[in-house]
Amino acid sequence: MKLKSHVTFSKEQRRGIFFLILIIIILQCVYLFGMPIILGNSSEDISDNREKIERFTKEVDSLRHVELAENEPKIFPFNPNYITDYKGSTLGMSNEEIDRLLNFRAQNKWVNSAEDFQKVTHISDSLLKAIAPYFKFPEWATNSTSKTTSAFSYNNKSKSFAQKSDLNTATIEQLQRVNGIGEVLSERIIKFRNKFEGGFIADVQLQDVYGLSNEVIESITNEFTVKTPRPIQRIKLNAATMDELVTVQHIDYDLAHDIIEQRQLRDGYKSLDELKKVKGFPFNKFDIIKLYLSLD
Repeated sequence: MKLKSHVTFSKEQRRGIFFLILIIIILQCVYLFGMPIILGNSSEDISDNREKIERFTKEVDSLRHVELAENEPKIFPFNPNYITDYKGSTLGMSNEEIDRLLNFRAQNKWVNSAEDFQKVTHISDSLLKAIAPYFKFPEWATNSTSKTTSAFSYNNKSKSFAQKSDLNTATIEQLQRVNGIGEVLSERIIKFRNKFEGGFIADVQLQDVYGLSNEVIESITNEFTVKTPRPIQRIKLNAATMDELVTVQHIDYDLAHDIIEQRQLRDGYKSLDELKKVKGFPFNKFDIIKLYLSLD
Protein backbone atom coordinates (compact mmCIF):
# COMPACT_ATOMS: atom_id res chain seq x y z
CA MET A 1 0.00 0.00 0.00
CA LYS A 2 1.52 3.34 -1.03
CA LEU A 3 1.50 6.21 1.43
CA LYS A 4 0.88 9.53 -0.12
CA SER A 5 2.95 12.42 1.23
CA HIS A 6 0.94 15.26 2.64
CA VAL A 7 3.82 17.65 1.84
CA THR A 8 3.94 18.49 -1.80
CA PHE A 9 5.69 21.32 -3.63
CA SER A 10 4.88 22.84 -6.86
CA LYS A 11 7.40 23.17 -9.62
CA GLU A 12 8.02 26.86 -8.81
CA GLN A 13 8.45 26.10 -5.12
CA ARG A 14 10.97 23.36 -5.83
CA ARG A 15 12.88 25.77 -8.07
CA GLY A 16 12.90 28.39 -5.32
CA ILE A 17 14.16 25.91 -2.77
CA PHE A 18 16.93 24.88 -5.14
CA PHE A 19 18.09 28.48 -5.62
CA LEU A 20 17.93 29.08 -1.88
CA ILE A 21 20.18 26.10 -1.23
CA LEU A 22 22.51 27.25 -3.98
CA ILE A 23 22.78 30.75 -2.46
CA ILE A 24 23.52 29.27 0.97
CA ILE A 25 26.30 27.12 -0.52
CA ILE A 26 27.79 30.16 -2.32
CA LEU A 27 27.74 32.25 0.82
CA GLN A 28 29.47 29.50 2.77
CA CYS A 29 32.16 29.24 0.11
CA VAL A 30 32.69 32.99 0.23
CA TYR A 31 32.96 32.86 3.99
CA LEU A 32 35.36 29.91 4.01
CA PHE A 33 37.65 30.99 1.16
CA GLY A 34 37.20 34.76 0.99
CA MET A 35 37.64 35.81 4.65
CA PRO A 36 41.32 34.73 4.93
CA ILE A 37 42.09 36.89 1.91
CA ILE A 38 40.23 39.86 3.41
CA LEU A 39 41.84 39.37 6.79
CA GLY A 40 45.24 39.02 5.17
CA ASN A 41 44.81 42.34 3.40
CA SER A 42 43.62 43.98 6.61
CA SER A 43 46.67 42.71 8.49
CA GLU A 44 48.91 44.10 5.77
CA ASP A 45 47.09 47.44 5.97
CA ILE A 46 47.37 47.50 9.76
CA SER A 47 51.06 46.65 9.58
CA ASP A 48 51.59 49.36 7.00
CA ASN A 49 49.70 51.89 9.14
CA ARG A 50 51.77 50.99 12.17
CA GLU A 51 54.96 51.70 10.27
CA LYS A 52 53.59 55.06 9.16
CA ILE A 53 52.55 55.91 12.72
CA GLU A 54 56.00 54.98 14.02
CA ARG A 55 57.70 57.15 11.40
CA PHE A 56 55.36 60.05 12.21
CA THR A 57 55.99 59.64 15.95
CA LYS A 58 59.76 59.72 15.40
CA GLU A 59 59.45 62.89 13.32
CA VAL A 60 57.32 64.56 16.01
CA ASP A 61 59.82 63.54 18.72
CA SER A 62 62.67 64.88 16.63
CA LEU A 63 60.92 68.22 16.16
CA ARG A 64 60.14 68.36 19.88
CA HIS A 65 63.80 67.82 20.77
CA VAL A 66 64.81 70.59 18.36
CA GLU A 67 62.27 72.95 19.90
CA LEU A 68 63.40 72.14 23.43
CA ALA A 69 67.01 72.74 22.44
CA GLU A 70 66.12 76.11 20.92
CA ASN A 71 64.08 77.16 23.96
CA GLU A 72 66.71 76.03 26.46
CA PRO A 73 68.12 79.08 28.28
CA LYS A 74 71.46 80.13 26.81
CA ILE A 75 74.27 81.23 29.10
CA PHE A 76 76.45 84.13 28.02
CA PRO A 77 79.71 85.22 29.67
CA PHE A 78 79.03 87.16 32.88
CA ASN A 79 80.77 88.52 35.94
CA PRO A 80 79.67 86.29 38.87
CA ASN A 81 79.99 89.22 41.26
CA TYR A 82 76.73 90.59 39.85
CA ILE A 83 74.59 87.46 40.07
CA THR A 84 71.02 88.27 41.13
CA ASP A 85 68.44 85.99 42.73
CA TYR A 86 66.90 85.29 39.32
CA LYS A 87 70.24 84.74 37.60
CA GLY A 88 71.41 82.43 40.34
CA SER A 89 68.26 80.31 40.20
CA THR A 90 68.53 79.91 36.42
CA LEU A 91 72.11 78.72 36.90
CA GLY A 92 70.94 76.06 39.35
CA MET A 93 72.12 77.68 42.57
CA SER A 94 70.13 77.19 45.76
CA ASN A 95 68.73 80.12 47.76
CA GLU A 96 71.35 79.57 50.46
CA GLU A 97 74.19 79.67 47.92
CA ILE A 98 72.84 82.87 46.38
CA ASP A 99 72.42 84.48 49.80
CA ARG A 100 76.04 83.66 50.71
CA LEU A 101 77.24 85.49 47.60
CA LEU A 102 74.94 88.48 48.14
CA ASN A 103 75.99 88.79 51.79
CA PHE A 104 79.64 88.60 50.72
CA ARG A 105 79.11 91.34 48.13
CA ALA A 106 77.19 93.47 50.64
CA GLN A 107 80.49 93.77 52.51
CA ASN A 108 81.98 95.33 49.36
CA LYS A 109 84.11 92.24 48.78
CA TRP A 110 84.78 90.63 45.40
CA VAL A 111 85.36 87.17 44.02
CA ASN A 112 88.17 87.18 41.46
CA SER A 113 88.28 83.52 40.41
CA ALA A 114 86.15 80.41 40.13
CA GLU A 115 87.85 79.06 43.25
CA ASP A 116 86.89 82.18 45.21
CA PHE A 117 83.32 81.83 43.97
CA GLN A 118 83.08 78.26 45.26
CA LYS A 119 84.62 79.18 48.61
CA VAL A 120 82.06 81.92 49.12
CA THR A 121 78.95 80.14 47.83
CA HIS A 122 79.85 76.51 48.69
CA ILE A 123 78.41 75.28 45.39
CA SER A 124 79.14 71.71 44.34
CA ASP A 125 82.07 70.76 42.10
CA SER A 126 79.65 69.61 39.37
CA LEU A 127 77.79 72.94 39.28
CA LEU A 128 81.05 74.90 39.33
CA LYS A 129 82.32 72.83 36.41
CA ALA A 130 79.12 73.62 34.47
CA ILE A 131 79.05 77.40 34.99
CA ALA A 132 82.70 78.36 35.55
CA PRO A 133 83.50 78.43 31.78
CA TYR A 134 81.07 81.37 31.50
CA PHE A 135 82.71 83.44 34.25
CA LYS A 136 84.16 86.66 32.94
CA PHE A 137 86.37 88.55 35.36
CA PRO A 138 87.94 91.93 34.60
CA GLU A 139 91.45 91.86 33.23
CA TRP A 140 92.93 93.44 36.33
CA ALA A 141 91.53 90.57 38.42
CA THR A 142 92.81 87.78 36.19
CA ASN A 143 96.19 89.20 35.24
CA SER A 144 97.89 90.98 38.10
CA THR A 145 101.02 91.63 36.04
CA SER A 146 99.27 93.31 33.14
CA LYS A 147 99.76 96.95 32.31
CA THR A 148 96.08 97.55 32.84
CA THR A 149 96.36 96.36 36.43
CA SER A 150 99.44 98.40 37.10
CA ALA A 151 97.86 101.55 35.73
CA PHE A 152 94.65 100.88 37.60
CA SER A 153 96.40 100.34 40.91
CA TYR A 154 98.56 103.42 40.46
CA ASN A 155 95.69 105.68 39.50
CA ASN A 156 93.57 104.32 42.32
CA LYS A 157 96.11 105.57 44.87
CA SER A 158 97.14 108.74 43.14
CA LYS A 159 94.18 111.04 43.78
CA SER A 160 92.78 112.25 47.07
CA PHE A 161 89.26 113.57 47.67
CA ALA A 162 90.47 117.12 47.18
CA GLN A 163 92.11 116.26 43.85
CA LYS A 164 88.99 114.72 42.37
CA SER A 165 86.39 116.71 40.42
CA ASP A 166 82.78 117.00 41.56
CA LEU A 167 80.61 114.33 39.93
CA ASN A 168 77.57 116.59 40.22
CA THR A 169 79.14 119.26 38.03
CA ALA A 170 81.05 117.04 35.58
CA THR A 171 80.34 117.65 31.90
CA ILE A 172 79.95 115.10 29.13
CA GLU A 173 83.36 116.06 27.75
CA GLN A 174 85.04 115.61 31.15
CA LEU A 175 83.46 112.21 31.69
CA GLN A 176 84.63 111.02 28.28
CA ARG A 177 88.24 111.42 29.41
CA VAL A 178 87.75 108.43 31.69
CA ASN A 179 88.87 105.14 30.19
CA GLY A 180 85.80 103.15 29.13
CA ILE A 181 83.45 106.13 28.91
CA GLY A 182 82.29 107.15 25.47
CA GLU A 183 79.62 109.50 24.20
CA VAL A 184 76.72 107.16 24.98
CA LEU A 185 77.71 106.37 28.57
CA SER A 186 78.67 109.94 29.42
CA GLU A 187 75.29 111.21 28.18
CA ARG A 188 73.55 108.43 30.11
CA ILE A 189 75.32 109.43 33.35
CA ILE A 190 74.36 113.08 32.93
CA LYS A 191 70.75 112.15 32.08
CA PHE A 192 70.46 109.93 35.14
CA ARG A 193 72.00 112.64 37.35
CA ASN A 194 69.52 115.22 36.05
CA LYS A 195 66.57 113.03 37.02
CA PHE A 196 67.14 114.25 40.57
CA GLU A 197 67.03 117.92 41.44
CA GLY A 198 70.46 118.52 42.86
CA GLY A 199 72.10 115.49 41.29
CA PHE A 200 73.70 112.53 43.05
CA ILE A 201 73.68 111.91 46.79
CA ALA A 202 76.72 109.63 46.70
CA ASP A 203 79.04 107.87 44.24
CA VAL A 204 77.28 104.55 44.81
CA GLN A 205 74.32 105.75 42.74
CA LEU A 206 76.42 105.20 39.64
CA GLN A 207 75.46 101.53 40.04
CA ASP A 208 71.98 102.45 38.83
CA VAL A 209 73.26 103.85 35.53
CA TYR A 210 72.60 101.20 32.89
CA GLY A 211 75.68 99.87 31.13
CA LEU A 212 78.31 100.85 33.69
CA SER A 213 80.42 97.90 34.76
CA ASN A 214 82.14 97.83 38.12
CA GLU A 215 85.51 98.48 36.47
CA VAL A 216 84.21 101.59 34.71
CA ILE A 217 82.58 102.86 37.91
CA GLU A 218 85.89 102.51 39.73
CA SER A 219 87.62 104.41 36.93
CA ILE A 220 85.02 107.20 37.22
CA THR A 221 85.27 107.46 41.00
CA ASN A 222 89.04 107.64 40.70
CA GLU A 223 88.60 110.93 38.86
CA PHE A 224 85.26 112.17 40.22
CA THR A 225 83.32 112.05 43.46
CA VAL A 226 80.16 113.66 44.80
CA LYS A 227 81.37 116.78 46.59
CA THR A 228 78.06 118.63 46.64
CA PRO A 229 75.43 115.97 47.40
CA ARG A 230 71.83 116.97 46.99
CA PRO A 231 70.13 117.46 50.35
CA ILE A 232 67.50 114.87 51.26
CA GLN A 233 65.14 114.28 54.15
CA ARG A 234 65.88 110.80 55.38
CA ILE A 235 62.92 108.58 56.20
CA LYS A 236 62.74 107.19 59.72
CA LEU A 237 62.75 103.44 59.19
CA ASN A 238 61.01 102.58 62.45
CA ALA A 239 58.13 104.97 61.83
CA ALA A 240 57.80 105.01 58.04
CA THR A 241 54.51 104.15 56.38
CA MET A 242 54.27 101.96 53.31
CA ASP A 243 53.65 105.01 51.09
CA GLU A 244 56.81 106.64 52.44
CA LEU A 245 58.95 103.56 51.94
CA VAL A 246 57.96 103.12 48.29
CA THR A 247 59.41 106.54 47.52
CA VAL A 248 62.84 105.02 48.14
CA GLN A 249 64.62 103.66 45.08
CA HIS A 250 64.39 99.86 44.73
CA ILE A 251 61.59 99.49 47.31
CA ASP A 252 58.20 98.46 45.91
CA TYR A 253 54.94 97.83 47.77
CA ASP A 254 55.66 94.13 48.34
CA LEU A 255 59.06 94.86 49.85
CA ALA A 256 57.67 97.77 51.88
CA HIS A 257 55.01 95.45 53.30
CA ASP A 258 57.65 92.88 54.31
CA ILE A 259 59.85 95.59 55.85
CA ILE A 260 56.99 96.83 58.03
CA GLU A 261 56.00 93.27 58.95
CA GLN A 262 59.56 92.48 60.06
CA ARG A 263 59.69 95.78 61.96
CA GLN A 264 56.66 94.74 63.97
CA LEU A 265 58.05 91.28 64.67
CA ARG A 266 61.38 92.74 65.78
CA ASP A 267 59.78 95.52 67.81
CA GLY A 268 61.70 97.95 65.63
CA TYR A 269 65.00 97.76 63.75
CA LYS A 270 68.18 98.16 65.77
CA SER A 271 70.35 98.82 62.69
CA LEU A 272 69.87 99.36 58.98
CA ASP A 273 71.79 96.16 58.31
CA GLU A 274 68.82 94.19 59.65
CA LEU A 275 66.99 95.09 56.43
CA LYS A 276 69.11 92.46 54.69
CA LYS A 277 67.19 89.81 56.61
CA VAL A 278 63.88 90.89 55.08
CA LYS A 279 62.55 88.43 52.53
CA GLY A 280 63.34 89.49 48.96
CA PHE A 281 65.55 92.39 49.98
CA PRO A 282 67.93 93.41 47.12
CA PHE A 283 71.33 93.03 48.79
CA ASN A 284 73.17 94.57 45.85
CA LYS A 285 71.15 97.79 46.26
CA PHE A 286 71.53 98.11 50.04
CA ASP A 287 74.12 100.91 49.84
CA ILE A 288 71.74 102.95 47.69
CA ILE A 289 68.63 102.24 49.76
CA LYS A 290 70.27 103.17 53.05
CA LEU A 291 71.04 106.66 51.67
CA TYR A 292 67.35 107.49 52.14
CA LEU A 293 66.80 105.90 55.56
CA SER A 294 67.66 106.58 59.19
CA LEU A 295 66.88 104.88 62.48
CA ASP A 296 66.08 108.07 64.39
